[in-house]
Amino acid sequence: MTPAPTSADAEPARADVPRSDGRQQRGRSDKARTERILKAFHEEERFGKAYDARLTRRLWRYLTPYRWLLWASMGVILITSTGAMVRPLIMRQAIDGVIQTGDRSALFRGGVLLASVLLVEQILGLVQMYAVQVAGARAVTDMRREVFTFVHDLRLGFFDKQLVGRLVSRVTNDTDAILEMFASGALNAVGDLARLLGIVTLMLILDWKLSLIAFAAVPPMALLVLFVRRNIREAFRAIRAKTSRMNATMNEQVTGMTLIQAFSRQSAAAHEFDESNESYRDANMSAIKWDSIQDAAIDTIAAVCLALVVMSFGYRPVSFGTLVAFTAYLAQFFEPISTLAQRYTLLQAAMAGAERVFSLLDVVEPDAPARDAKPPADPQYAVALENVDFSYKPGTPVLSGISFAARRGERVALVGPTGSGKTTITALLLRLYEPDSGTVRVNGDDVAGLERTDLRCRFAVVPQDVVLFPGTVASNVAASEEPDRPRVEEVLRRIGALDLFAARERGIDTRVDEYGSNFSTGERQLIAFARALYRDAQILILDEATASVDSDTEARLQRALEELMRGRTALVIAHRLSTVQKADRILVLRKGHVVEQGTHGELMAQGGLYARLHELQFSRAEQESALRSALQ
Repeated sequence: MTPAPTSADAEPARADVPRSDGRQQRGRSDKARTERILKAFHEEERFGKAYDARLTRRLWRYLTPYRWLLWASMGVILITSTGAMVRPLIMRQAIDGVIQTGDRSALFRGGVLLASVLLVEQILGLVQMYAVQVAGARAVTDMRREVFTFVHDLRLGFFDKQLVGRLVSRVTNDTDAILEMFASGALNAVGDLARLLGIVTLMLILDWKLSLIAFAAVPPMALLVLFVRRNIREAFRAIRAKTSRMNATMNEQVTGMTLIQAFSRQSAAAHEFDESNESYRDANMSAIKWDSIQDAAIDTIAAVCLALVVMSFGYRPVSFGTLVAFTAYLAQFFEPISTLAQRYTLLQAAMAGAERVFSLLDVVEPDAPARDAKPPADPQYAVALENVDFSYKPGTPVLSGISFAARRGERVALVGPTGSGKTTITALLLRLYEPDSGTVRVNGDDVAGLERTDLRCRFAVVPQDVVLFPGTVASNVAASEEPDRPRVEEVLRRIGALDLFAARERGIDTRVDEYGSNFSTGERQLIAFARALYRDAQILILDEATASVDSDTEARLQRALEELMRGRTALVIAHRLSTVQKADRILVLRKGHVVEQGTHGELMAQGGLYARLHELQFSRAEQESALRSALQ
């Protein structure tokens, strides 16, 4: 029980200390809660029990095209294993020959024969290792290609719940763990087992009683391996998970470097990375610990057995050659056991990587339609939504009962407050997401019955957040590594941007860095605009196409917009209402509903939400213009 405060310190204790302690406790509680959220966000799911036989069967599918390399490798392994078993017999014959006959040339002949066997073993070992590594590298390449293609076919909703670093780890680190199994010669375990059986047979032939000393060590080693197996498997699972977390953390921090430096969060970012880095280190330390325990225990048991066998030979009448051969076989007896344990460790790492790769491949069937397609409707409408409901998360509707249609060649603008569902409508048209209910049609066809590739070929999209890929201006405009150069120049000329890029040293062959970082925001949007024009699709989606450009660049786009939209159906999403005044029809959205529609003049006359948004924007624009004039 806490003692009551004295009269001298009672008031301060009541008034000051609790408040300070309370703030500190709340601060520590908030920090701990934030750290728990971040950890839960970055940590991956725990996998259930892994069945190595099932994973092996799935891995074998990738090895099947190269199985002839594996079978050839297995044959070579058996030959080299036979050579290894013959070597002690050659030594025995040479030593006993010298002792019994006094002919020292027997040692020379034995040495030549031993050297020849070793040379053949090494040459065949080189061929075997090359063959198995080639098979493994090709199989893992096929696996990476399949995972990469699979990821590209997944629905967009999958990526809303995944970190980039996790997916990168699946394609790189986890497949590398599988490749390491081949590179390290883990498949030589077949040869180790064959050699072990041969050695046991030869030891029994030489001296079955002494062989029992070595065989007595097998049960404790088996128990040791079983004990280590469970722990080391968990350690390698943890390593794979921590690697993904570290990659995800690094990706986020590099991507958000501007924000980190702007808000001086370098220390906090370093602390977050240190946490993931240290957890990765701890997972590796755990694997190293169990691996070291296993190796040390096997080596200790082998040394004790060897000592007991040598001592026993002092009481048994055997030849010196037999002593040398038996001790050599004894050393070889423990060598494949130790090698098998080490290769089992690598196999565990490979299986941990394999179960993570296959867990991704088992996510969904990417091309499976979410619903049955409805019969075709009137093809005069380029796009149509019929009573569509949609939500990204269950219980949180984004669109509710949306219905509208755009005729071929019509220009329809979608406006409304942020979060009203404008971009979501275009995502449903492109079938990036599936509606919860209702029908989405393009040229009268239900998109549920169309192949995604065929569907998206009907659209040209200019997004708000432009993505450029490493290459050149020409390859980004054409979205191809082999662009039609005259056509690239033509579309740039039509949007009034050819002079901008021609002024650069290499013109349309100017290099584009990652994310287009060597171009301004306006230049990136001009390239995206030219890309849409180059595609020449019949339906155009403009998502805030001029939101981030200055007045000069916007003026360049206005003329090109008119030419681009002529004869095409255009869906224009805009917050700047000045860009949609010439639209044939304007749809005003609010909280997932179409609340108004009509031309600019009709909506202004109604005095509803559109008129209020228009008045607010233009009054703000007048204030900004007045402020700029005053500053000048």
